[in-house]
Amino acid sequence: MQKPEQLRELIDREIDKMGFADRLPGELYLPVDYVMTNGGKRLRPVLSLMACEVFSDNLTPALKPAAAIEIFHNFTLLHDDIMDKADIRRGKSTVHKRWNDNVAILSGDAMAVLSFALISSAQREVLPALLEVFNTTALEVCEGQQMDMNFESMAFVSRDMYLEMIRLKTSVLVAASMKIGALCGGASESDAELMYESGLNLGLGFQIQDDLLDLYGEQEAFGKKKGGDIVQNKKTFLLVSALEKAGGKTAERLGYLMEKEKDPQVKVMEIKKIFDELGTGKEAEEKARSYFSQAIEKLNDTGPGHSRKTEIVGFIKKVMERKT
Repeated sequence: MQKPEQLRELIDREIDKMGFADRLPGELYLPVDYVMTNGGKRLRPVLSLMACEVFSDNLTPALKPAAAIEIFHNFTLLHDDIMDKADIRRGKSTVHKRWNDNVAILSGDAMAVLSFALISSAQREVLPALLEVFNTTALEVCEGQQMDMNFESMAFVSRDMYLEMIRLKTSVLVAASMKIGALCGGASESDAELMYESGLNLGLGFQIQDDLLDLYGEQEAFGKKKGGDIVQNKKTFLLVSALEKAGGKTAERLGYLMEKEKDPQVKVMEIKKIFDELGTGKEAEEKARSYFSQAIEKLNDTGPGHSRKTEIVGFIKKVMERKT
């Protein structure tokens, strides 16, 4: 079993082989190279290779599909940044900011095509199953993004609505990563589905944890100012829970702060107080841990022995304790 750092190096080498910096026209491919070499945790492709290793010692069949997942993920981030008008991604200028919107749109389109080309190069015996998972997931990610955009203009979003949005926008790609890796490793249909369920729970826990870190995380570790989601009135698990639980004067105060408070520091401080009073931070922490526990449980239900799952279980536990 290889360590996550070793698997990440394999992914980086696979992506480097594509030689984006040397492709023509440079106006199309240099932004792709910029995105793919701009850091990132490589969480999804590493999980894909780990899932493969649960069932096989041969990672070669999973390398190109794992790289496809990472390129597709970064394509979604590139287009998200355009829609969100975001200036910074991973500490550097976003593509649309460094170049322009047209370049970002077209380079993102190229990344989407490249990801499908890589998936299509998978071994013939697993290709139909991989394409089905990948195509379904790609469409679901779009559905989740649209839901997230719809939420921006909605005064009230329930917890169930929020959980469905993050399932589509975030979790299904994590789930697909693990299922694709398992299939490349020769997993049975039932085991591959358990891997999918594990990834789905992991993705849900990961996103709720992100919501928590934005407000309660250590600023230096998280890499950005605390409470950015609150300043933007972004629908997070914390906010939707508070909107459901708040009543009377608390609800009025929360509504006023969201709609009319202009001072970002005051807004963050006061809304955090409301979250603390309502216990939404504790609720979010418990919800995230429940999802992480379910992710490990589903993983342990797969057929291979425990020794083949040690690394991936350890990786999930590290994700549970992350500070960034």
